[in-house]
Amino acid sequence: MKANEVLEKYAAGEKDFRRENLRGQSFQEKDLSGADFSEADIRGTNFKNAILRDTRFCKAKAGLQKRWVIVLLLLSWITSGVSGFTSFSGRFLVARIFTSQGVVEQVFGWIALVVIIVLFTVTLRQSMEKAGTLAIGIAGVGALVLAVAITVSGAGIGPRAGALAGVAEFLGVVGAGAGAGAAAVVVGFIQAVGVAGAGAVGGVFAFAFAGAVAFTFGGAVAFNFSGAFAGDLAGVITIVVALLGTYLGWRVLTGDLKDAWIRTIAIAFAATGGTSFYKADLTNANFTGATLKSTDLRKATITRTCWQNTIKLDRARPGNSLIADTAIRELLVSGNGYNKSYVDVNLRGANLRGANLNKANLKLADISEATLQEANLEWANLTEAQAVGTDFTNAYFTGACLEAWNIDSTTRLSKVDCQYVFLLENPNGMGSRERRPHDSNRVFQPGDFEKLYQQVMNTVQILLRNGVNPEAFRQAFQELIGKNPEITGDSIQAIERKGNDILLTLEVPESIDKGKVEREFLAVYEARLEAAKQTALLEAERSHLKDVKEIVRAAFTSNQLSNPTINLTNTVQADNDMSDNSQSFNIDQGQANNPNNNSNLVNNSTIGGGIAGRDNKGDVIHHHAPDKNLAEAAAEIQQLLNQLSQTNSTSNEIEKLTVVARAAEEIKNKPILKAKVVNALKAGGVEAFKEAIDHPLVNILMATIEGWTEV
Repeated sequence: MKANEVLEKYAAGEKDFRRENLRGQSFQEKDLSGADFSEADIRGTNFKNAILRDTRFCKAKAGLQKRWVIVLLLLSWITSGVSGFTSFSGRFLVARIFTSQGVVEQVFGWIALVVIIVLFTVTLRQSMEKAGTLAIGIAGVGALVLAVAITVSGAGIGPRAGALAGVAEFLGVVGAGAGAGAAAVVVGFIQAVGVAGAGAVGGVFAFAFAGAVAFTFGGAVAFNFSGAFAGDLAGVITIVVALLGTYLGWRVLTGDLKDAWIRTIAIAFAATGGTSFYKADLTNANFTGATLKSTDLRKATITRTCWQNTIKLDRARPGNSLIADTAIRELLVSGNGYNKSYVDVNLRGANLRGANLNKANLKLADISEATLQEANLEWANLTEAQAVGTDFTNAYFTGACLEAWNIDSTTRLSKVDCQYVFLLENPNGMGSRERRPHDSNRVFQPGDFEKLYQQVMNTVQILLRNGVNPEAFRQAFQELIGKNPEITGDSIQAIERKGNDILLTLEVPESIDKGKVEREFLAVYEARLEAAKQTALLEAERSHLKDVKEIVRAAFTSNQLSNPTINLTNTVQADNDMSDNSQSFNIDQGQANNPNNNSNLVNNSTIGGGIAGRDNKGDVIHHHAPDKNLAEAAAEIQQLLNQLSQTNSTSNEIEKLTVVARAAEEIKNKPILKAKVVNALKAGGVEAFKEAIDHPLVNILMATIEGWTEV
């Protein structure tokens, strides 16, 4: 069927082109989405830049047309002839060991033999690429040494000409040695092309071998070499070259990475004139059971393309797509990944429908936009796997590890079969892997797994390190609401303490960018937190001066001394002018030096966070005992919280944090109360202070003010 006829029928609504002969037709840049080319002959068909979304190519036959097979075979014969000639060149130089009378010629013959042996050895043990590099290095060093020898010798024109001839001959020796190795590569290359393109390994090898033998025989006649051993050695070299070529061809076709470049060139050569999907859109296309050797798939969009049971996909030209990786290609073709490792591999957009990934290790793997419908993921490790937009419909998840995997609202978990999962890859300190459900005797009921993770997908969790600063939180949340109208005060689902940290959970719409929400909130919160730290340092210094003033004044008020020579002076200026703050105590030194006159002295000491002094009789007076201080501070704070709760709404988390922020601000503005709070926290501890306050906001307030003890 001609291309025009296919396009006309497609335009008329017909999409069934099964078993049609479309060899050599061109559908370049055409839209044939949803068409069915199952079992069609598409060898040599051009689909470059075509749109083939949801198109079926099941059991279709792609590759080269017969005329291209013949062309490749002819080219392989020509290359084989070159291979034979190169083998002959190496044989000729080695034979000079026995056929030349001159010592120099024999030396170069031995050099050629050694070079060939070295290159062959490197090729077998390493790669032909390294062997070629070694040959170039030998030639360069040898040429340099001989050139220096010519210059240093200062010989005449005749000797110099002879030396230059020696240099040329030396380079020829090395070139012949490398050429012999290259001949082997050529034979291997031809075999690779033959299998990938023409399927004529036996014929190509036979022709290469015959060509080498023919050149050897012809050379023997032309140059009339003497000595049976020389001829035998030449024949051995020829056979070795042919055998090495055969070995390289086999090594290339088995996917050995030592000479992967040969395979790449061979496949690219064989794909010339074959079926082309270059830059085609093959999203959701189905190639189940298709033969795809000598097919150009470079730069094609193969998102969720099905490759199950395809034939000779390894002989296609994949470019940089998923199927270029051997392990991934085998998984896509066979669907068997049982107990295999795919750590940190790129499976983005892969079609793994029905794949067996039981016990597979997919840690850090990118399976975003992939389809794993009906896949077996039981006991698979999905730790930190990227699964955004992945389709897990009807997949099996029992026993899977889902630690820190990344999913969102586009991840489909419908009808998942799962009894339980684990949230930790390795047991924690208590030996638990955080099984869900927690009770080992319970399992998920149908639909439970989807509901559990559906809730997770519609939330954003933000971790605030080392507690929460209410004012910074309030400002960050207000800016977040301003930028995202979908988020309100009711979006706060929970504020939980995680050790020394606070975990904020926000409910957000499915359409919102969760990463953007987290970034915006933390950017403002951390900026305000840093500013608050700088402000706190200044306020702490000012508060310290105020606190000293008030505490000392309280101590002296209860035991006012009548001696006029004792003069207490406190000068504290405005909070914003700390440089002029001063405190001084003027005591009459004469009275102070009189040991019998201590009635006019005040002996102050700190006892358990309280202030103690002595009266005129020497009895100790406690001004701020710890228990009393704690009770007084707790009562004042509870009264403050009650007042603020009555005048301000606390129906959601943001309003609660606002009330707490105002309470903390008022406490800081009352130095005596703040001093009581600090002393109470130091003396009785945070928990005791919490118990003394009966108010629902006390926990949030304590998270804010417990850091004052450190200042």
